[in-house]
Amino acid sequence: MRILIMAAGSRGDVAPYTGVGVRLREAGHQVTVAAPESFASLVTECGLGFHGLPADPRSPVRPGAGSAARQEGTAAGQGGTAALIRKAAAFIRDLGEGLADAADAQGAELLLLSTTTAPLGWHVAEARGIPSLGAYLQPVAPTADFPPVVGGGRSLGRWGNRAAGRLALRVVDRIHAGAVQDLRGRLDLPAVTPRTMRRRLEKAGWPVVHGFSPTLVPRPADWRAGLDVVGNWWPHVPADRRLPETVEDFLRAGPPPVFIGFGSMAGGEGERLSELAVQALRRAKVRGVLQAGWAGLSPAGTGTGTGGAPADGLPAGDASTDDVLTIGDVPHSELFPHMAAVVHHAGAGTAAAALRAGAPAVPVPVTADQPFWARRVAALGAGTDPVPFGELSVGRLAEAIRKAVDEPSYRARAVRAAAALDAQDGAGEVVKKVEELGG
Repeated sequence: MRILIMAAGSRGDVAPYTGVGVRLREAGHQVTVAAPESFASLVTECGLGFHGLPADPRSPVRPGAGSAARQEGTAAGQGGTAALIRKAAAFIRDLGEGLADAADAQGAELLLLSTTTAPLGWHVAEARGIPSLGAYLQPVAPTADFPPVVGGGRSLGRWGNRAAGRLALRVVDRIHAGAVQDLRGRLDLPAVTPRTMRRRLEKAGWPVVHGFSPTLVPRPADWRAGLDVVGNWWPHVPADRRLPETVEDFLRAGPPPVFIGFGSMAGGEGERLSELAVQALRRAKVRGVLQAGWAGLSPAGTGTGTGGAPADGLPAGDASTDDVLTIGDVPHSELFPHMAAVVHHAGAGTAAAALRAGAPAVPVPVTADQPFWARRVAALGAGTDPVPFGELSVGRLAEAIRKAVDEPSYRARAVRAAAALDAQDGAGEVVKKVEELGG
């Protein structure tokens, strides 16, 4: 079967689908991933087909243009949900046009739609008469168990949670309304509102598999049939992949370090965050590994060390110090098991990767669904209480790091969670569902 996986957003919104794609390919399917052009090498290095989408998550928004919004941590923190909605709408204006082209170019027989692409991909599937399957990284269906994952709100009680969840879907539909109207016109489909389309799919029991662990988020009992939580989808890492020699040397040179990284968050905040991170590590009296990410973290230029050779994958000019190593693109699955603790932005994938490694976490959520995952990790006892990005300081981060490293219960619970995650085969469950749909 020719399968097209449609994914868009930052790296964490695309990388998990490489693991799913490889498993589907191994099961005999022809798999292509449609994603922003910046992720072409991430996909093709896994032996999967790639189709570029016009929406680039790292492009700044230009007035009157349809460029996708880069997720700026500081801007999101200051502007809150309203800023996030404006960025999402700009991103969608670019995204909609590319999805139909991708389906046609690949001759797709089945669409796997991410949380980001589903509200547009549904219409492509209808126009082309092909089946589709939701493949979500976040729980978006309303439930009494918890409030909407985007927005960071605390529980409103069972009735309030469900009401807020329904409201959140209406907001999503409103954001997509213009793009849906344009897309259906292009596809020669009769006009329909996003809300009507969503209700139609719900009534039909459209299937959705969720790629996160029930250990972290159990399947809500009030979800309808067809919404399944199957376990994490891990980014594909070749079996022969090893840590860079510079990383291996650093690990051998002293006690286990503490990882600090913000993934695709905090663009433009690199200098401030680098200074803060290095000072916090030294105040906590631990060695550290900084992952550059979109923020560009590096101790170089902070005035805190003499520098050294950069680790693999970093731009020229980035450097490390004797007690802090800067790295570029290094798989978390290979790195995190060596860490004393992991300070992360609480993106769904990074939070799960720390759990999988049995490493205590210090969640520093920035925006979107990150406060939700941060609270889940803390509630599991596998990490400290979240340190909101907007409240981050040297003292507060150093205190949280020491707590994560010194309190044995955090690691014990993370190790327990790791055993549960290891027993789950999320990608294998996707293969089963796909083959059910294929008849």
